[in-house]
Amino acid sequence: MSETTGSAAARENATTKSGKSSKRRSATDVSLNMDELRELAALVDEYSFTDFEFENENIRVRLSRMTAAPVSYASVAATQPPQAAAAQSARTPEASKTSEAADEELYKITSPIVGTFYRSPGPDNDPYVTEGSKVTPESVVCIVEAMKLMNEIQAETSGEVVKIYVENGQPVEYGQPLFGVKK
Repeated sequence: MSETTGSAAARENATTKSGKSSKRRSATDVSLNMDELRELAALVDEYSFTDFEFENENIRVRLSRMTAAPVSYASVAATQPPQAAAAQSARTPEASKTSEAADEELYKITSPIVGTFYRSPGPDNDPYVTEGSKVTPESVVCIVEAMKLMNEIQAETSGEVVKIYVENGQPVEYGQPLFGVKK
């Protein structure tokens, strides 16, 4: 049980003990109506819970929400200190053009699903591939977790991994480049 879920249980117990609970459900009630679900969702939002779970012998309700918002490059650039922005704009346009041209020549292994990117099969394991690794079409290069299912992603090409676009544990979108492979 997470800390926020425990806090909700403590509040519920305190409310029940103080007698201030406006609605009491009998053991024969087996469902919640939409108003009660909306009320629960509002409480989860109000107290910034990431997970809330309620269960008795008749019903189980679990509410959770994503906490990590995807970061756009525009917001990162806007939050950089002025010195970093000046240094970035001082780079030669030729260097960025050659970098983009080299990037375009790479075969991109993309995410086939929306999920969470993992470079290794477990937290204590080495990554499937690193920059400089040779891959074949059957080589597993990463895992994308979606709804608690671990989906192994294969390279689908032969070559050398020269660029890794995503950090371990980062959420990925469908079609988002994960690796750049030089054939």
